[in-house]
Amino acid sequence: MKILHAASELVPYSKTGGLADMVGALAKYTVKAGHDARVVTPLYPCVRDQLAREKRTLRKIGGIFLPHREQQAGAAVYTTRLDDGVTVYFIEHEVYFGRPFLYGAKQGGETVDYPDNAERFIFFSKCVVDLARRGRWRPDILHAHDWQTGMVPLLVHHQQWSEGWTDAPKTLFTIHNLLYQGAGPAANYQWANLPWYYFNPDGAEFYGGLNLLKTGLAFAHRLSTVSPRYAEEIRTPEFGAGLHGLLERRREVLSGILNGVDYELWRTEGNPHLRASYSAADLSGKIVNKRALQEEVGLPVRADRPLFATVSRIETEKGFELIVEAMEEMLACDLQYVLLGTGRKELVVALTALAARHPENCRVLIDFKGPLAHRIEAAADFYVMPSLVEPCGLNQMYSLRYGAVPIVRDTGGLHDTVTDARQDPAAANGIKFSEKSGAALARAIRKALDLYQDPAALDHYRQNGMGADFSWPRFVPQYEALYAAMLG
Repeated sequence: MKILHAASELVPYSKTGGLADMVGALAKYTVKAGHDARVVTPLYPCVRDQLAREKRTLRKIGGIFLPHREQQAGAAVYTTRLDDGVTVYFIEHEVYFGRPFLYGAKQGGETVDYPDNAERFIFFSKCVVDLARRGRWRPDILHAHDWQTGMVPLLVHHQQWSEGWTDAPKTLFTIHNLLYQGAGPAANYQWANLPWYYFNPDGAEFYGGLNLLKTGLAFAHRLSTVSPRYAEEIRTPEFGAGLHGLLERRREVLSGILNGVDYELWRTEGNPHLRASYSAADLSGKIVNKRALQEEVGLPVRADRPLFATVSRIETEKGFELIVEAMEEMLACDLQYVLLGTGRKELVVALTALAARHPENCRVLIDFKGPLAHRIEAAADFYVMPSLVEPCGLNQMYSLRYGAVPIVRDTGGLHDTVTDARQDPAAANGIKFSEKSGAALARAIRKALDLYQDPAALDHYRQNGMGADFSWPRFVPQYEALYAAMLG
């Protein structure tokens, strides 16, 4: 099969979250399974920087000229082939994509969305569809990801039925996070250059405005989420973000497929980012990594003190209010906590103040560095992830492989990947709680402290976690089956 992924970011060239990891890994392992999977993504300045570091050259293969509202807009198309066999197309448009940040500029310590994001990504969606229709290589499946490509299924639908595109690809639209919808005023719809009869409550319109995510949900042939539990949750008012009715109506074409982990990157042996290698059979290197991280971040070097950690975007949905509340109490205990991330200003202020009140056992690092994320996972005894909403989550799967026992709220992909002792004592690999409160998280942390005092039980959890298989080869066959079903 020939699959073209359309995504606004792609590891290692552009990244703000798990979308970039998922698209890169899925394309990579679909190619390994014998298919021709390719990716199209914008050419941002950070892409050029990474290409320069790799000494990788781009080849220009043409240009795209399209009606864009009341004018014509052009873009250049470049391509390269990655070492893993994936061909990537980059869309160059200096005004739309030649910016220092992907979706918004830094203002007063936090990121504010660009006001023309709908205009930018509707144009990107047009370029994607034009490439699929008129390029030398024509995909069987056009796999669009998240709100930035929400216009893709509608554009394919319109060109198939109104312009005679007889061999149009089938469209799959994957929801990575339903909370981010690309919603805005109705005037944004004009950038699509489409008839207004698609702008209705069953189509692109949402409470009088344009909703790009809803557009993808309404017009794609099939829909998917990044975990089975999330596919169920988003059909309810609690998690549906106003779109649960549409998702319930389309439940027969909605699938939940768990994201995988690329264990070629996330590994504890031969990892260039770690001070020492270790494995489930020999955990001595984990102690070395713990000591090295304590030294690196300026915490007291204590092998006997449990180290808790979080690596995440700092957002409300990730449960950071719960972390602030619980850690205010728990940092009075004999434990250490390290946080790495960037995000919402008021949460950053609260977390920074928390660290200032507990300088002997808490470090809050407002930054994101990939190598440091590996070192934190490898050093941690416990990984704290109390998400209010979690479509899939990758860090809990990373922590399992790195021997850090995850403490999670029972939702979305966390439900699908972490097993609590109350569910199955023999398979237990983490600690779960359900209540959305700092008190509930504090109780879970106390369970972790008790577990730390029982070396045999802690080793049991670690062995189960490090032995769990969330590799992409487990989940690619589910996508293969979905693609095959779409092709009839």
